[in-house]
Amino acid sequence: MKIAIVSGVGPTDGLGAQLGVRFAKEGLHVLVAGRTEEKLEAVVADIKAQGGSAEGIVADATDEAATEDLFARAGDQLELAIYNTGNNTPGRIVDMSAEFFANSWQVCCFGGFLFGREAVKKFIAQNTGGTLLFTGASASLRGRANFGAFNSSKGALRNLAQAMAKEYAEDGVHVGHVVVDGPIAGEKIKRGLPEYAEKLGEDGMINIGGIVDGFVYLYRQPRQAWTFELDVRTSKEKW
Repeated sequence: MKIAIVSGVGPTDGLGAQLGVRFAKEGLHVLVAGRTEEKLEAVVADIKAQGGSAEGIVADATDEAATEDLFARAGDQLELAIYNTGNNTPGRIVDMSAEFFANSWQVCCFGGFLFGREAVKKFIAQNTGGTLLFTGASASLRGRANFGAFNSSKGALRNLAQAMAKEYAEDGVHVGHVVVDGPIAGEKIKRGLPEYAEKLGEDGMINIGGIVDGFVYLYRQPRQAWTFELDVRTSKEKW
């Protein structure tokens, strides 16, 4: 059975989890990776309840050994790898500690490097090619006041992804980057920032299913018509 790895999986009503659900429906055995075992167990149960195949793996995306082990678990059947791990690190530059800034880069960019490197190594060793996708954000494309750490780390991840797309296309590796341009209508914002979610309303937040559709579109593209980047936003989002 072909394998998909999704890194950055949290609550069931979140992008990482729903990517796992959808690609399990595409017939892949999905390895869902994240930091919280309880959340991973809930996601795996949800995938299996819908007829899919999955297992959860607790892993720190910034840990090289953990990332290597994650890809070792895929054996020689890896077909899709998605780096959805990220953080949101707001704050003014003058108020930031060096540790705070470095942590943003570690999670968004360095973790993406570890994940992408292992994915490409696996695809090349299998001699089958594969698809490697990264989750981006509004911050991937522009700097914004009070988000200097996040802007710089997500921008770096985008440049890394583009470099990998150009470097490994001849090896049959399709690298893509999905810019999620706005707040996602999931558990994090609805429970964590309920007043903000209410202010935005459903029309002001990006539908998770619609974002997942974008990932599936990239995954299904033939080698003669690859897209590196697509962006997803609501009709209300200014851009």
